[in-house]
Amino acid sequence: MAGDLLDNQGRGDVRWSLPPIHPEGRKYGLIALAVSLFFLIGLDWEIVGWPLLALSAGIFAFFRDPERVVPQDDSAILSPADGQVTMIAEVEPPRELVIDDGSGIGGLSSDTVTRVSIFLSVFDVHINRTPIAGTVQRVVYIPGSFADAGLDKASEENERQHILVERSDGTKVGFTQIAGLVARRIVPFVKPGDTLGAGQRVGLIRFGSRVDVYLPAGTGSDVLLGQRVVAGETVIGRVGARKLLEGVSQ
Repeated sequence: MAGDLLDNQGRGDVRWSLPPIHPEGRKYGLIALAVSLFFLIGLDWEIVGWPLLALSAGIFAFFRDPERVVPQDDSAILSPADGQVTMIAEVEPPRELVIDDGSGIGGLSSDTVTRVSIFLSVFDVHINRTPIAGTVQRVVYIPGSFADAGLDKASEENERQHILVERSDGTKVGFTQIAGLVARRIVPFVKPGDTLGAGQRVGLIRFGSRVDVYLPAGTGSDVLLGQRVVAGETVIGRVGARKLLEGVSQ
């Protein structure tokens, strides 16, 4: 049950179950299912019906929305997405998260920070979650192209949406949902002024995409290139902590 307290002492009650399907995807899955049944039962065209039936199952799987056990640790910055870490770089934050937007609430500093880029394939869960608890200060949508989300230039050229969250102690974390070759729509669940708990759902990107996270100044990555991360569960950094990590691919 959502909200249950689970810990590393074995306390809690966990049972395996099929993950629910997010409402945003149910209509697409049901449409594909109805069309497949029409070809299978109505027209007896199995050569078309069976592939469409498999497609409907794939759509339902794409929009699955599993529960996550979110670490309750104020220093932790959580992964906002499921996927693979494909880039870790020192960069300047996006202009839209830095400039004065007229709200009277400051954005990120223009100083160089660590950016962790997470690529989501069509097989990953595409529900995105907030890396920290706090208040949503900005949600900025930017139209753009649909180049390969794995390219570095996608951060500046592709259709994207920036989100800035600020904790009660003033710590700010910005992250960006980026559309890709297949992804064609970013769906937000939050707006400026919303108060979020760590790991709370903030939106989704329909079909293969990428999410960039801009860690606070002085914070290094706790994940490695090539590592698989889980939204709302994997700690990708700890506020103010920077250490050298090494990994071996095997």
